[in-house]
Amino acid sequence: MIRPFIDAHVHLNSLSEEKMKLAERYNAGFLSINTQIPHFDSVEKQGETARAIEEKYPGRVRFITSFDAEGMHEDGWAQKAIHQIQKGLDNGAAGVKIWKNIGMDVKDAQGNYIMIDDLRLKPVLDFLEQNQILLIGHQGEPKNCWLPLEEMTVNSDRDYFSKHPQYHMHLHPECPSYQRQMEARDAILQRHPKLRFVGLHLLSMEWSIEEVAQRMDRYPQLLTDLAERVCHLQLQAQTNWEDVREFMIKYQDRIMYGTDLIDDGSMPAVEVAQRFKHLWEFHWAFFAGKEELEAPEFSGTFKGLDLPDSVLEKIFYSNAKEVYGFTF
Repeated sequence: MIRPFIDAHVHLNSLSEEKMKLAERYNAGFLSINTQIPHFDSVEKQGETARAIEEKYPGRVRFITSFDAEGMHEDGWAQKAIHQIQKGLDNGAAGVKIWKNIGMDVKDAQGNYIMIDDLRLKPVLDFLEQNQILLIGHQGEPKNCWLPLEEMTVNSDRDYFSKHPQYHMHLHPECPSYQRQMEARDAILQRHPKLRFVGLHLLSMEWSIEEVAQRMDRYPQLLTDLAERVCHLQLQAQTNWEDVREFMIKYQDRIMYGTDLIDDGSMPAVEVAQRFKHLWEFHWAFFAGKEELEAPEFSGTFKGLDLPDSVLEKIFYSNAKEVYGFTF
């Protein structure tokens, strides 16, 4: 593994020590992304946890704040959201997250889904753009989300959506389509050309590096991360190895590594650290190595991308350091 490196997409909602001891051994840092997920602590509590870890392990943790989406159809909501965002930034956040609940859950008074390009959100996006505040976004879900379980391309999606049917859009045809989710995200990038935006999870276009590349070319400010989508790159590398490798090299300045692991106390701390270690080393073998590999998410083998050291250094460290303001 490269040293130092940054896992730029995690959810550190526990003060457990083992993951931080592992980070010290690997000279690693974490970006903890606060998110308004129902079973998570409040956004403010998540921020407090990240700050407490940072105080004990200076420089190794940065965090992203978020805002409450409830009441978006009510007068004064935008100003409340901006106030919440500003409070998070004042407390040390490196940016702001907008989550998939906008587009997939939040509704207006008439029962219509509110999308990210809804004009009620525009004052918030204007505030972020005008003040050059970083926005990171998880819009929609993997395209597999709109397919029956038996048609999904990777086992990890099949497992997740079988356990979270509320997010399995194939079961909810009344919800906005995958295409509508992507169009709404693209619309706000078009409307806010100076917005600093990280489209998480390979822009939720993990199924096609060509689709991701089109957006990267269309929106020069756009960045992305690999969190919980590395297996989709591995799957594409089975048949399009050269294209995947070329994609990583071409956009090396705009891609950041992350695992999307959650530490919320529900798993023993030792197991959390072991999971981090396993993923870091397995993913490194894919991006840096050139051996034949197998992944639990699908059958068959694929070859490591054998990326140049200069590319690996950017994807695993310096891009995230610059974008999120790490100091180690």
